[in-house]
Amino acid sequence: MTALGKIPARPQAPDSSVLRGDKWRVTVLTDGLLRLEWSDDGAFEDRASSFALHRDFATPRFTVRDGEALEVSTSRFHLLYDRREFSANGLVVTSPTGGRWHFGEHLDNLGGTARTLDDADGRTPLDNGVTARGGIAVIDDSASFLFDAEGWIAPREPGRVDLYVFAYGRDHTAAVRALYDLSGHPPVLPRWALGNWWSRYHAYTSDEYLELFDRFAADNLPFSVAVIDMDWHRVGSVPAQYGTGWTGYSWERSLIPDPPAFLEELHRRSLRTTLNLHPADGVRPFEDAYPDMARAVGVDPASGATIPFDLTDRTFLDAYFRILHHPLEDQGVDFWWIDWQQGTTSRVPGVDPLWLLNHFHFLDSGRDGRRPMAFSRYAGPGSHRYGVGFSGDTVVSWASLDFQPEFTATAANIGYSWWSHDIGGHTRGVRDDELATRWLQLGVFSPILRLHSANNPFIRKEPWQFPLEARQAMGEALRLRHRLVPYLHTMNHRAAEGLPLVRPMYHLEPDREEAYQVPNQFSFGSELIVAPITSPRDPVTLLGSATAWLPPGTWTDIFTGTVYSGDRQVELHRDLAGVPALLRSGGILPLTSEEDLDATRNPEHLEVLVAPTDSGAFTLVEDDGQGDGTDLRTVTTLLEWDADRARLTIGAAEGPAGIVPAARTWTVTFLADLPSGPPLIDGRPAELTGEAGRFSVTVRADTTSATTVEVKLTAPVSADHATANIERILTAAQTDNPLKLEMWRVVTSAQPLSAKIAALHALHPPAPLLGAVVEQLAAQAG
Repeated sequence: MTALGKIPARPQAPDSSVLRGDKWRVTVLTDGLLRLEWSDDGAFEDRASSFALHRDFATPRFTVRDGEALEVSTSRFHLLYDRREFSANGLVVTSPTGGRWHFGEHLDNLGGTARTLDDADGRTPLDNGVTARGGIAVIDDSASFLFDAEGWIAPREPGRVDLYVFAYGRDHTAAVRALYDLSGHPPVLPRWALGNWWSRYHAYTSDEYLELFDRFAADNLPFSVAVIDMDWHRVGSVPAQYGTGWTGYSWERSLIPDPPAFLEELHRRSLRTTLNLHPADGVRPFEDAYPDMARAVGVDPASGATIPFDLTDRTFLDAYFRILHHPLEDQGVDFWWIDWQQGTTSRVPGVDPLWLLNHFHFLDSGRDGRRPMAFSRYAGPGSHRYGVGFSGDTVVSWASLDFQPEFTATAANIGYSWWSHDIGGHTRGVRDDELATRWLQLGVFSPILRLHSANNPFIRKEPWQFPLEARQAMGEALRLRHRLVPYLHTMNHRAAEGLPLVRPMYHLEPDREEAYQVPNQFSFGSELIVAPITSPRDPVTLLGSATAWLPPGTWTDIFTGTVYSGDRQVELHRDLAGVPALLRSGGILPLTSEEDLDATRNPEHLEVLVAPTDSGAFTLVEDDGQGDGTDLRTVTTLLEWDADRARLTIGAAEGPAGIVPAARTWTVTFLADLPSGPPLIDGRPAELTGEAGRFSVTVRADTTSATTVEVKLTAPVSADHATANIERILTAAQTDNPLKLEMWRVVTSAQPLSAKIAALHALHPPAPLLGAVVEQLAAQAG
């Protein structure tokens, strides 16, 4: 097992946390996390499971009342247990928030995620997460497999019950942190994984593929990951007696005659490469590596016998990586797309082959100090440890798009941070240019943006395949994703510490009922909330819309600059150029410059968006791309906005030398009206560029020292631009011109807001048009 590594595990709970009888055991792991076990044979499991790696929590404060029934209490829960075989009457956990769980009872769980979206056309059922409306969630770990002290797999003894009760009330953030502490934290992904991925199921030649990326570059469409689907290996040339060509490990030389040169050219274009794997059919005699593989597993190469796929066999597992994968990595393959779809059974009871693929591929990818990276399907609770998830082959439809934001955000409830969807949908459906554009815009604000399509010449994702309006919006979306990488990479480090990038609104405001009523709205890191548009636009306004709930404070749209008062529900209307992405009051959003879109390196030119309505701070995190866990080499830069003094301080870079440039150009963009005087850089007058609602100051500075930018903001910092916005809405509206004129007269009248809204209603305009106009009028209404 040395060559494959071993996942860190600390599975033994301290004795001071354990209560036990002849056939039962209760472990108080934290003040909100219980382990409950029942065993007919009186033996209990202390090895790590695929779900629970670490049980060595410091013993929390709890009280025990050992009377007719066992009672255990902490500040978060109360357990009442009759010491008999678990039953609904004899085992009850209650929460101070009013939640109550009887053993075996189905709870009001807020959901986790699902193994796949294959063929999903809209909503699909979700497994449980560790959060619940009533405050108590249960993960049943009774059937998972185990890891022994060497890190090898082992089955469980059948018939035992092993439950983890998360009793965190409405503190959903704490529940997820406890999940990570128990199950292991997500990895820090490589920076380049956060850029755009190109993927298409198509038999590209190496020349065609390189020409494609040259066309992307010529059109200023940035990508950082090149996905090569299954046609990289032999498919059509597989001899008939060996079945299908789904599984393969040998280059298809008629398409890619010189693989190392091809991969080197992709790297020269600042691209990382992944190849698709379907390993279920084993290793067959037509493979280039067959003779070496056969000898490694004790098969006579002359026999022509297929070597079965079996990761429960240590000899096969070692050869699987050493002979089949490492030589391809030496040629330039950066990571693997593991596309397992062949069920959940193996030769070891309870061991899912997908789990083994995820686990050992991830460990192997991190050998020799590399940053581990795997791309595979979800195998159940605990899968968050293994990198990026492939959600499967979704149907091209508005219903699929409409479910995807909720699906992605809800996955945070089971700690699954890094879903990668087939952006734009994979198969079937109908061509809809607006749908394709809105899906790509959602991809910008998804954990991973990977464009993908089926092996169908009429399902395409290249922006130049679309008419002008969609093509321009798609290009802007792809560029924005790369501009967001400094922010995303900081959130990448934050996710490894316990806060997924995409979270439901009720994680932010768990005590507000409104937060549970907007499943498609989500927080996108620490600074943004996003309400994607997932339905067709209105034919009158030509605007799409999304219903949102804004938490208290003010919120500034990073596209339009519109400032909204919070603590209310709103309907947000947008044309095809963007979606509602709102920066919190005092929010600071670091971006690369428009000219510096290479996601594989730390940039020299950064832009910082500031929503200056309140003070705020943001710590930019960068690294050298090596290692994971405790051996990370990071550099942090504190960006701090003082609203009272109207000063942004760009702190000195703190950390090892050589990771970030010695000097940087910073463009500080304020989402505010023009200041009343010239800005100051370190006390000296400077120039600004921009217009009302958005202006910028640029400074070149050494990263070893701090720099300040001061501005003389007017009050309010962003005036009401509703009238100009409404004029644009009415001009574009496909409706009666006299009606638009009457609406304009109302809008520009001196009436108070309430009277204007009443007068607009009295004109009986189309509802979407009325909604778009009222949105602007009431944006800053208190």
